[in-house]
Amino acid sequence: MIAEADLNSLRFAEQNSADASRLTKGTRTLMATDCTSPEVDSKWKQSFRRRLLAWYAKHERDLPWRKSQDPYRVWVSEVMLQQTQVETVKPYFQRFLKAFPTVKNLAAAEESQVLRLWEGLGYYRRARGLHAAAKQIVAEHGGQFPQDVVTMQSLPGIGRYTAGAIASIAFNQREPILEANTIRLLARLLAYPDDPTKSAGQRLLWATAEEILPSTNVSRFNQALMELGSLVCTPTQPKCEECPVSRHCGAYQNGLQDELPRAAAKLKFTDVHEAAVVVRKNGQVIVRQCGTGERWAGLWDFPRFAIESEGPLFVEEELIKKVCQQTGVTAKPGALLTTMKHGVTRYRITLDCYSAQFVSGRLKRHTRWIRPAELADLPLSTTGRKLANRIEKSVSKN
Repeated sequence: MIAEADLNSLRFAEQNSADASRLTKGTRTLMATDCTSPEVDSKWKQSFRRRLLAWYAKHERDLPWRKSQDPYRVWVSEVMLQQTQVETVKPYFQRFLKAFPTVKNLAAAEESQVLRLWEGLGYYRRARGLHAAAKQIVAEHGGQFPQDVVTMQSLPGIGRYTAGAIASIAFNQREPILEANTIRLLARLLAYPDDPTKSAGQRLLWATAEEILPSTNVSRFNQALMELGSLVCTPTQPKCEECPVSRHCGAYQNGLQDELPRAAAKLKFTDVHEAAVVVRKNGQVIVRQCGTGERWAGLWDFPRFAIESEGPLFVEEELIKKVCQQTGVTAKPGALLTTMKHGVTRYRITLDCYSAQFVSGRLKRHTRWIRPAELADLPLSTTGRKLANRIEKSVSKN
């Protein structure tokens, strides 16, 4: 536990603080000099907790992962909710738990089955991490989810936040959490003037998240923090008039709720031109499993690669060459089927999808022929699934 005096000394960084080494225990200096931050003393904490929990008792959403405190359910939901909205996660969570109701069921599953149920959520390393961690829990802990946060963090895909969420929500342990909603909420409460995602901000917010925890009822308290951030303390146009803790909020008291937290530098996107090729032979198409280090490792896809050429003739030559490099076969490119535009992390991708006819060659390892109807059983990327659906529809019409 960080002492209250030490926490207050942490709360203010030196002018233009950039990392944790610039935090001082002396007088606090705000980058916004006309802004004052609340003193988080015992009275403040008691009032904050009481008002927050009273609000949560009235506004708690009925979410499928809140039906029990089973650590497995909490874990799956927290991983799914990383960088994904609640409404998107709901049906995925329900399908996933129906297929894998226990950690032992998940551990025994084939990776392709796990990825197929994850399809569309993106960030597939989360699914692979869940699967690998489930195997480790079964092998090393007899299928019982560990309760110690240090042990949790030794599992694949579980970091400090996820471990804290599981420990506090499932086991009611006094562990702090810090994710997108609570980062925004705490930064506004403290009127923190710098980027809260930098190391100085993270150190301060983790310390604050720990300091404000109650001694009991931690599970509901941490869920209430996330709920308030999600429903009221929103990224834009926060509903401060509806907020139960606005009187405790430094940003609101200083009229800075629309300016804080300070935004991180905008991500610069890179435009990329790619091609996907549907190679056909005797009513079958070629698919390949993406390897380690590729964008969708473990998923299946049509031959896909970056296109550097311009002009129909040069593009055709590049398609022939790169299909052969990926699959081992020579194919004759045909018509452009469709063009899709989508984004992946910092890339804005234009994907041209072509048909092609098999000419010669033998398939490489992790590449195979498949009938269009069988595509439904394979885990594909979002664009791969759209292309597969197009192929299946065209087959059904013939």
